[in-house]
Amino acid sequence: MKTLIVHYHSFELWHAPAWISERLQQDFPGHDFLQLPNYDRVPEEIGDTEVFIGWSLRPQQFAVAQKLRWIHSPAAAVHQLMFPELVRSNVQVTNSTGIHGPVVAEHAIAVLLALAKRLPQAMRYQAKNFWSQDQLWKERPRPREVAGSTVAVIGMGSIGREFSERARALGMKVLGIRENPAKGAGGADEVFTPAEVDSVLPRADYVLLCAPVTPSTTGLINAARLRGMKPDSYLINVGRGPLVDEAALLDALKNRQIAGAALDVFLEEPLPAESAFWQLDNLLITPHTAAVTERLWERHYRLIAENMKRYLAGQPLLNQVDKGRGY
Repeated sequence: MKTLIVHYHSFELWHAPAWISERLQQDFPGHDFLQLPNYDRVPEEIGDTEVFIGWSLRPQQFAVAQKLRWIHSPAAAVHQLMFPELVRSNVQVTNSTGIHGPVVAEHAIAVLLALAKRLPQAMRYQAKNFWSQDQLWKERPRPREVAGSTVAVIGMGSIGREFSERARALGMKVLGIRENPAKGAGGADEVFTPAEVDSVLPRADYVLLCAPVTPSTTGLINAARLRGMKPDSYLINVGRGPLVDEAALLDALKNRQIAGAALDVFLEEPLPAESAFWQLDNLLITPHTAAVTERLWERHYRLIAENMKRYLAGQPLLNQVDKGRGY
């Protein structure tokens, strides 16, 4: 069996370290593991590949992968793999849901607290050597407590569940929105369907986006839903850029329609230097670092190795993607 590993990214942490294939070879002797430094040789190597580990495979490459039976994406989002030919095939797709949950949840809690305590504004005053106690109190919204506040969590997967546990420990009320509430509350105090999002948003002091990108979630937060949020509420996106209508959000932030936002993801990344988002004083920008941790690839390896054992034994794989739904 041949496994092809191609996980290249210009950001060092997203690039699969060389020891991934080395450890797989040690742990699964008798099988071939080929790790490429980039995508240049994929067309010539994919033809006899049975297992592909990577987050991107083009339709024309998939077309010649006659032996391919399983794709594992070291990302939670797999929308880039959901082209018709792959969806219709019998190739299994797994993702890394759960790998990023705890650390992204920590990031979401961190930026929520930063927004509540107005830390970005305090740091701007600090850069000017200015003692801003009076200003931070008089400006709106004022610094606030998070205990007793309400957060709407859109997407109750690994990130949403981990976040909910932490938010409730801080004394927050969690309103969870998930595709199938029958699966349980996932740690939320109340759980709702996506069809009920418009009735949930007006109740929330904070809105956290951590849903997958699907046709139904693309542009989920649009102009109408921003108008439905509380004027002193905050939006936090640690999911994917397409979840938000960026033009509508830009307008809402400029006009103080909501109190502010924290965005870790954007439609275009890196965010262009000329983007108007950079100029907003009520927006906290992090450069897609919510999942950054030195432990990342060790976590990835444990999942990959466990699923490799299952695959070779003919057992069900963990984190199987429903290709019909795209997640």
